[in-house]
Amino acid sequence: MISTNQFKNGTHIEVDGTVYRIIDFQHVKPGKGGAFVRTKLRKLDDGSVQDKTFRAGEKFRPVHTQTKKMQFLYEAGDAHIFMDTRDYEQIELSRELTGEAMQWVRPNDEVEVLLVDERPADVQVASAVDLAVTQTDPGVKGDTASGGGTKPATLETGVQVHVPLFVNEGDRVRVDTRSGEYVSRA
Repeated sequence: MISTNQFKNGTHIEVDGTVYRIIDFQHVKPGKGGAFVRTKLRKLDDGSVQDKTFRAGEKFRPVHTQTKKMQFLYEAGDAHIFMDTRDYEQIELSRELTGEAMQWVRPNDEVEVLLVDERPADVQVASAVDLAVTQTDPGVKGDTASGGGTKPATLETGVQVHVPLFVNEGDRVRVDTRSGEYVSRA
């Protein structure tokens, strides 16, 4: 059993037969009454986010999680197809499960698929990825003299980010996948 004292962001717990991922939590000790834990949980079935409050010390069944390296093959309608590179087994994950992570992944890239109780539940990508710029307006001479300024750029996966004025089409850039911000040239 896992207690509210052992909560960590990213931990999976089962509440009333439903598996949740802890996004955020806060221990609260009011001046009057017992302590409690305020949490923000993401439901694994449909991805919805819920706020729940638990008494301090309440216990839950921990959920067995593991990650498996898989290769992203292709998109098929509303699903993404992945292949285990060791035994060539293929799995299909819906867009609801993969979420925003797939905007940073090219076909044939390796990702980590999170398995919760042996069921695929989420896709985890690296915190920063290197992608080529496929479309951006050219920087006008003199614009970079002041040092600041950004312009929109479309990357090879189709996602749009803001890059400095000196970045041109064909350049490879490093982007932080958590915030979607430009980090550096690759």
